[in-house]
Amino acid sequence: MKKELVIEWKHIGKDIDHTCERCEETGMALNAVLAEISMLLEMEGVSVRVVETVLPGGVAALLFNGVPIEELLEGIEVTTTPCGSCSCITCDAETECRALRYNGEEYEAIPPDLIGRAAAKALEME
Repeated sequence: MKKELVIEWKHIGKDIDHTCERCEETGMALNAVLAEISMLLEMEGVSVRVVETVLPGGVAALLFNGVPIEELLEGIEVTTTPCGSCSCITCDAETECRALRYNGEEYEAIPPDLIGRAAAKALEME
């Protein structure tokens, strides 16, 4: 039976092509990881489907088979930090974006290594 990995990338913006700088960076990292691992996943019988959801406001998230990255990877803490790029999109000077703390580092965009690890964990390959 073929497995499926559904990755939902929820991000703020006017549409998929016009998102904040942080979300754009996360999207580029997601695409790079998928390009790197897609052949391996295909050989393992795993199909991948990416769903992008544009949020009119609210908190961005990256979900793997419906599970947020912070629930898949132990030690991730979700926080928020001011985001000038989102402020421009929402016309609200006080806009904050989601950020992650992991191993003493703070990430405003989700790095490729965390995306890859979360994908593997969601597929119970790690």
